[in-house]
Amino acid sequence: MNFETIQNGTVTHLKLEESRLDAAHAIQFKEGIRAVADEGVEYILLDMTKVEFMDSSGLGALVSVMKYMGADKKFEITGLTPMVEKVFKLTRMDEVFRVHRSVEDALQAAKNTEGQLS
Repeated sequence: MNFETIQNGTVTHLKLEESRLDAAHAIQFKEGIRAVADEGVEYILLDMTKVEFMDSSGLGALVSVMKYMGADKKFEITGLTPMVEKVFKLTRMDEVFRVHRSVEDALQAAKNTEGQLS
């Protein structure tokens, strides 16, 4: 599973460099994200702009990662393609995950939240 990692302050921006998140990739995906989380990361922003297809195993992998991160860390998503966004809406995963329209929106929201904590 290929990720590009970009550090933006407290946000670890992971760009998923795959076109599919399905049964064939779910285990590798979970292992890759968990390895990043195990480095002490507090906030992962998963960029899915290249993902054109996702099945129930892909959704399960996302839920698994969210649970792994726990309540004290953030795991948010950005860049849903139209087909993947449809899957999120049909399964109501858009109500489970915090989904941002763009990386810029997510980073601005993180910046605003940090400002409120100061």
